[in-house]
Amino acid sequence: MHTTTGTEYRDITDRTLIMNRMLLCLALLATACRPGSSPAPHRSTTAGALSINATMVSVVDGDTIDVDLNGHRERVRLIGIDTPETKKPNTPVQCYGPEATKLTKSLLPPDTPLHLERDVVARDVFGRMLAYVYVAADGEFVNMTIISKGFARPLTIPPNSAHANEFIGAAERAQADDIGLWARC
Repeated sequence: MHTTTGTEYRDITDRTLIMNRMLLCLALLATACRPGSSPAPHRSTTAGALSINATMVSVVDGDTIDVDLNGHRERVRLIGIDTPETKKPNTPVQCYGPEATKLTKSLLPPDTPLHLERDVVARDVFGRMLAYVYVAADGEFVNMTIISKGFARPLTIPPNSAHANEFIGAAERAQADDIGLWARC
C-alpha cells in the first residue's frame, strides 16, 4: 500500500489550487464573452467627470498619443480605431491623416487631465499601452468622437473588443452621412 508523502500531498494541493483557479478564470471568461453581455459602459460628453489617471503630453498622430502616467511618459494607442497614417516609416501620408491628427490635437491639448481604461490586452507589439481615452473633466470618449466624426475606421483586434460594435456603428453612420474621410478618401 502506498502512503502519500508530504511532498506528494503539497503537489496534489498545488495542482488542485491551480485547477480551481483555471476553472474560475474560464467561468469568468465564459460569463464576460457570452452573447448579450454588456461591454464597458459608454460615456459621452454628458456623462460627467471621471477620475484622473493620466495627463495629456502630446499627439503623435490621429490614434496615438503620449501621456504622463505617474511621472512616466507613456505612448498610448487608442483601442478600436485606425486613423490614416502620417508618421509610419516608409509609408506616404495617407488621405485625411493630417486632418485626423489635427482633430486629436484639438480634442486633447497638452495638460488635459485624462481617464484611461484598458481592455484585455495591455500593450501592442510595439510596446504601446492600449487604452480607451476619456477627457476626465466631462467624460468625453475620445476614441468614439474621432470615429463618429469620420476621422477613423474601426479596427478590432480581439480580445480588445469591448466597444467594437459601437465603433462599427459609429463608422457606418459617418460613412452614410458622407463625412470626414468618407467624403474625401
